[in-house]
Amino acid sequence: MFDKILIANRGEIACRVIKTARKMGIKTVAIYSDADKQALHVQMADEAVHIGPPPANQSYIVIDKVMEAIRATGAQAVHPGYGFLSENSKFAEALAAEGVAFVGPPVGAIESMGDKITSKKIAQEAGVSTVPGYMGLIADADEAVKISNQIGYPVMIKASAGGGGKGMRIAWNDEEAREGFQSSKNEAANSFGDDRIFIEKFVTQPRHIEIQVLCDTHGNGIYLGERECSIQRRNQKVVEEAPSPFLDEDTRKAMGEQAVALAKAVGYASAGTVEFIVDGDKNFYFLEMNTRLQVEHPVTELITGVDLVEQMIRVADGGELPLRQEDVKLTGWAIENRLYAEDPYRGFLPSIGRLSRYRPPAETAAGPLLENGKWQGDAPAGEAAVRNDTGVYEGGEISMYYDPMIAKLCTWAPTRDAAIDAMRIALDSFEVEGIGHNLPFLSAVMDHPIFIDGTMTTAFIEEQYPEGFEGVELPEADLRKIAASCAAMHRVAEIRRTRVSGRMDNHERKVGTDWSVSLQGQSYNVVIDADRDGATVRFDDGAELRVASDWTPGDQLATVDVDGEILVLKTGKVTQGFRIRSRGADLKVHVRTPRQAELAHLMPEKVAPDTSKMLLCPMPGLIVKVDVEVGQEVQEGQALCTIEAMKMENILRAEKKGVVSKINAGAGDSLAVDDVIMEFE
Repeated sequence: MFDKILIANRGEIACRVIKTARKMGIKTVAIYSDADKQALHVQMADEAVHIGPPPANQSYIVIDKVMEAIRATGAQAVHPGYGFLSENSKFAEALAAEGVAFVGPPVGAIESMGDKITSKKIAQEAGVSTVPGYMGLIADADEAVKISNQIGYPVMIKASAGGGGKGMRIAWNDEEAREGFQSSKNEAANSFGDDRIFIEKFVTQPRHIEIQVLCDTHGNGIYLGERECSIQRRNQKVVEEAPSPFLDEDTRKAMGEQAVALAKAVGYASAGTVEFIVDGDKNFYFLEMNTRLQVEHPVTELITGVDLVEQMIRVADGGELPLRQEDVKLTGWAIENRLYAEDPYRGFLPSIGRLSRYRPPAETAAGPLLENGKWQGDAPAGEAAVRNDTGVYEGGEISMYYDPMIAKLCTWAPTRDAAIDAMRIALDSFEVEGIGHNLPFLSAVMDHPIFIDGTMTTAFIEEQYPEGFEGVELPEADLRKIAASCAAMHRVAEIRRTRVSGRMDNHERKVGTDWSVSLQGQSYNVVIDADRDGATVRFDDGAELRVASDWTPGDQLATVDVDGEILVLKTGKVTQGFRIRSRGADLKVHVRTPRQAELAHLMPEKVAPDTSKMLLCPMPGLIVKVDVEVGQEVQEGQALCTIEAMKMENILRAEKKGVVSKINAGAGDSLAVDDVIMEFE
């Protein structure tokens, strides 16, 4: 077995590989750019080597720099993680020339399957059903428009070397095809150093389901069930689960066997993923094969007990798979939510900055266990597990140069409903401050009827949140539970304030029992009857709720038992109440005496400033180009400028007809959130 492995990656996947290598007794080497000098993966590794400036095309994807780090440290093998050089055959060849093992598939398999154009041709030749499209190279935007018309709109414009949603656009007309071709080409060049583009028919209302395969160099190959990845935004997965709530056993077996056959056809050896789109009748079509470890691999590990990173390392060392297909069984249900540094209230645009608070929920172990190919037993009935794969820490910084993913929060339970319930509590317990993030949106998805029913498609986010995410409106029953909780918590805080030292004699303040609670446009008059074990909160319509909690003033997380149901509330202080975040809702909850509530109704509302004649920068980023000039009349929907952040290009468009009166920034300028880019008459 190897003594030392270099991880040619960063962030959570580098930390993930280090954990398994440490368990196997293998020393690790991290590489890092200027931006990652204090990163968690650098702190966790046994050694760390600096490889260049922050941009990935000057550091993490420069093969020569990675090879220098390998030589300097004497690493015997390299795990590439995902992204960066993980599917770069030239990198694998460079390693082979140095006599260093690549913890991944052979060069031929990378070239055959890693390239989307070539992989589709091989799949077609093997008789695998594929989506109609143009597999040849496309010279320019005009040819892209011509091909798109031949295929028929809508079409998917994709980078041949792409992945992770980079270099992908959906076009519904000629203008979008022209713009999408150029943006995909630019993103592909910046992210992968390969700007080749192809176009295929975009299948509407599909489900995205993928098969995890694992092969060795001795001719053995197995599939480890499937993952449902249909909930996506901008072609980037947000929520994954295993198994899929849609597949039956026959379809699972057919997809799995086809995936293994395809892997064996190219001499595959390592962990890999064959992706399919599946229609409503369970017809499935080969989409692509990712010749690397997938971001969402933890859900497969949780339901099978197989450590995929460990098996990749053993296969790279020439080992044989410890189990056969008949040994694989799927136990329970696992769900993964990707926590992104993206602000859902600003159209999911990237957010950068320092993590002033980062407190994930406690991790707990459960699920099937597999050691050396032998089952060690299943999880105890009724228990759930929480797993958090991350590459950040409190006080760390989210950079504009890399993918915005902060963590992958996973739950496992014996049933899908139980796994969803565990995820709801885990999301509510996850404390992140200092940046915009998508925790509220993830909570909303977990409560959405379509997700709960398991009937989602890849159009879920687009269809259910067409105007973006504006928070959650909680139902009446949930509002009452939060109102009762906050009333009881406020009473505790008030009692504590009456006991402050140094108060004047004969000025003792009594805390009353009558309170008015207002939240989400609703007001409730309540009476609190407290005792040593909690409080009974009575509403003016006669309803009662029993509240118990060990919350103390100053705690930012409150776990409250309301009539036997556990609520986890993120709490912050506002005047006469709390800022409460729970189940995707962000609420200002005011708890006042009846007289204070009466006077509060007389207060005027603060009006937000008018920015309707300004184009504000929606995210921290770099202006790539400005498409208009002063004095120019623009039409609704017209492109105004392009901003790049976290490896993605974003085109800002005019919301209405107007005339440009002033331009405050130009190409190459770095802007902060809400900086004024241009103004209109």
